[in-house]
Amino acid sequence: MSLLSDALQSGSILLREGLEALLVISALSAFLQRAGQGEKIRTLNLGAGLAILASFGMAAIFQAFYGGEHDDRIEAGVMLLAAGLMFYMSGWLFLKQDPRRWQADLRAAADKALESTTSLSLAAVAFLAVFREGGETVLFLHALAKTSGGWNTGLVLGLVAASVILAVLYVAIRTFAMRLPLRPVFLVTSAFLFVMALRFLGGAIKELQEMQILGNTPLEGAAWLADWGINDSIEALAVMVLVALLAAGGTALAHLRRPAMPLAAPAE
Repeated sequence: MSLLSDALQSGSILLREGLEALLVISALSAFLQRAGQGEKIRTLNLGAGLAILASFGMAAIFQAFYGGEHDDRIEAGVMLLAAGLMFYMSGWLFLKQDPRRWQADLRAAADKALESTTSLSLAAVAFLAVFREGGETVLFLHALAKTSGGWNTGLVLGLVAASVILAVLYVAIRTFAMRLPLRPVFLVTSAFLFVMALRFLGGAIKELQEMQILGNTPLEGAAWLADWGINDSIEALAVMVLVALLAAGGTALAHLRRPAMPLAAPAE
């Protein structure tokens, strides 16, 4: 029974902490593959890999200097940066949704975004999505191992099982995206990143509320939002709605101001 209990605990930690990062990375990976930019997935994976290394480093620092407790200020900062980059990538994908414009940009090599600025943004999103929870995951697993008498078979089996589940989800998302037309891939990925950015923004506000920098007034009747990982305070919801309106409005305005595509441009 102890073996099963240890496996469930370690597996649930990795699944809980790694699921959001996995969804972000797999969605972006699927978008790159579907858009014919599969070689850029290496940049995405590099960002995630560096985040894993940084997570171990951060966990070691927390263990040595903070007794294993994470710093709310660092977590709030990471989530705010991640939210900002996700809003940017969401808007960029929305503006690139027209397959005719996308193909024309690729043929003319007029759009260098995926080769420079946006490639860095992709790597940064991957890094922050993983790093946001990576340090905590390492600390949680370290604490679990200490209370379980060290790294035993149950803990390892739980991590292996969770890793397999995450890998299956990664492959499933990419496979599903490859069967969709190009425009839905752009739109779905854009919408997903937009929602994730709002969640990260709400998470950052929650960290600030825990430090008593911002007020925390739960919205009556909205406790169900917390079950979905969404900050249900009036302060957080107000900020998220305002930022969502500004981001959506700015992206829509940029879309309307774009020059029309020539009628002769080939469609997908």
